[in-house]
Amino acid sequence: MTVIGRNTGTVGAGIAAWLIYGVASAQVMAPPPALVIDGIPPIEIALVKEVEAYTTFRPSSLVGWHPASAALLIRTRHGDTQQLHLVARAGEPAQPLTEFADAVGGASFQPKTGSYVVFERGSGGNEVFRLFRMDLPGRVITPISPENERASTPSWNRNGSRIVFTTASIDRFNRGEGAARTATTKVWIGDPLKPAEAKLVTTFASGGWSNFRFSPDEKSLLMQETISANESHLWVMDIASARKTRVTPTSKDAGETVSYRAARYTRDGKALYATSDRGSEFRQLVHIDFATGIETVLTGHLKADVDEYAVSNAAKRIAFVTNEDGVSVLRFLDLNNNKEVLRPALMPGEISNLRWQGGGDDSDASLTDGTGDRASDGVLGFTMSSAKSPGEVFSYNVKTTKMTRWTNGAASGLNAQEFVEPKLIRWSSFDKLSISGFLYQPDEKKHPGKRPVIINIHGGPEGQARPGFIARNNYLVNALGIAIIYPNVRGSSGFGKTFLAADNGIKREDSVTDIGALFDWVASQSNLDANKVVVMGGSYGGYMTLAVATHYPDKIAGGMSTVGISNFVTLLTNTESYRRDLRRVEYGDERLPVMRAFLEKISPLNNATNMSKPMLIVHGRNDPRVPVAESYQIVAQLKKQQTPVWFLLANDEGHGFAKKPNQDYLFYTQIKFIEKTLLRQPSTAE
Repeated sequence: MTVIGRNTGTVGAGIAAWLIYGVASAQVMAPPPALVIDGIPPIEIALVKEVEAYTTFRPSSLVGWHPASAALLIRTRHGDTQQLHLVARAGEPAQPLTEFADAVGGASFQPKTGSYVVFERGSGGNEVFRLFRMDLPGRVITPISPENERASTPSWNRNGSRIVFTTASIDRFNRGEGAARTATTKVWIGDPLKPAEAKLVTTFASGGWSNFRFSPDEKSLLMQETISANESHLWVMDIASARKTRVTPTSKDAGETVSYRAARYTRDGKALYATSDRGSEFRQLVHIDFATGIETVLTGHLKADVDEYAVSNAAKRIAFVTNEDGVSVLRFLDLNNNKEVLRPALMPGEISNLRWQGGGDDSDASLTDGTGDRASDGVLGFTMSSAKSPGEVFSYNVKTTKMTRWTNGAASGLNAQEFVEPKLIRWSSFDKLSISGFLYQPDEKKHPGKRPVIINIHGGPEGQARPGFIARNNYLVNALGIAIIYPNVRGSSGFGKTFLAADNGIKREDSVTDIGALFDWVASQSNLDANKVVVMGGSYGGYMTLAVATHYPDKIAGGMSTVGISNFVTLLTNTESYRRDLRRVEYGDERLPVMRAFLEKISPLNNATNMSKPMLIVHGRNDPRVPVAESYQIVAQLKKQQTPVWFLLANDEGHGFAKKPNQDYLFYTQIKFIEKTLLRQPSTAE
């Protein structure tokens, strides 16, 4: 391989700084410097140019409203990663506030003046998030949480003088301590302007504490204790004494396992709002009175999960989003009578990040939202994505019913309105349980006949496939004519708590069998080719990919696992301590001999001799959730038994690829793998 030149930007912005090489008569490119390539063929420049338009979308998500100027703080890509931007008025270009090599996570303005922003950022995908203060103007940045501890997104008191946040111990920084690899959660209260004076309120000997909120009088903290995806409790802690009191009943007292989430005080502090599945299959919006303990259901007329909600005292409204077969529906309750009121008609998709202008506080009701609307009218900001939109920020005025679009992340050279809409499909599994998913079917006029299939399995395992934007994968559907199915196997959220728990512990492989039933469904479809199927997924979806490859090798042409679990025992042994107990409830406790034997029995690593079809394995070296050893060991075994395997490792990534050059190269690699296994079109560079 000889160097024939250096790209100076003429090929395209996505590859502007990469080297061009010559292999035979084809020009190919070198990977980004942090990637380690093993067994993967070269990537041709022609492929990069063909795909480039599908890699340039810039989805935006709402972070919050500026409290004084009513501009919007959003996250969107700047350079290679997601950064904070300010949008002064609807439709105006977003101005970057941060410019780091690593993505910026949660953030918020100081809630009264907006004179500074508090944000979180990790390094190289390690998820050791640290909190920082960025002063405006000037953008001077000051750390405000301890180094080498994983900080949570903070919550403000009402006048913006204090924040409460937590930090979790990180295993690799505690090797010399007697309590090494024991989870702890420290609770801090401090003034972001005086970070050195932050006070440690208490320390919990577990990693399941989150969602801390100040009471209106700032004497107490509301908080959530998470036991599992199906069980969580609410507590109130006196700040002065650190004494905590349970607000919600134990599972024994309730007579069932209950999950409480997203709790927040009412304005007068005498009650709280939360979501709860007590007495229901679905998470409902509830009001809990502190004095009586009475839990009043506000959305019992809806048989769907409430994913998110936001309260506006100025507008006398609660905005909330329900999850209805994966589609988000934006709804409103009148605070005066708790009845639903008029809601906007929106295209099917996903809605998130609900934010009332003025923060829901009456004191800010005179502000405008950048379009001339008043906060007292009830102006709600939110993020929305769909099959035809990568993710844009909108606002909705509940009084005038005016909808305003703030951002535009469309890619040049493509008409997103031509992207296919997903179809909801259903099939029956081995035990007659109905399983569903979303099918993105190529245009039959452009791609007639039976189409090859990719089954793309979500992570979690409590995640959910939604009918949203599939980004680069639109190229696979539109250009290559591949049908993509996103299944929601048992264990997925959004279908009730019984379905959510249906894969726990010894029922783990029942979800794998759901994919076996999906193979049968594909074979029954006249427009799908059951002889050309590739399975793929990330995180838990990576485990599912590996498991499917061991159970159904004759049903697939290959598999692509990203940050996948290859052995549950080694996962539970090596995952970061702050998340280990939560994973044990889901997967089983490896410390118990019977469960350990079961987990070893079903782990893909111990069944790898059944994996006969080619595999693409992908991982980030700094992954704290699924340590990179999970991929090292499965790759080593596949090589040992001479099963074809490609391995892509990123030294500057963690649980998935966050940097655009790495994301792009991974996608090119996936296309090459699909060509070789599914489409059987050998590359000219091989």
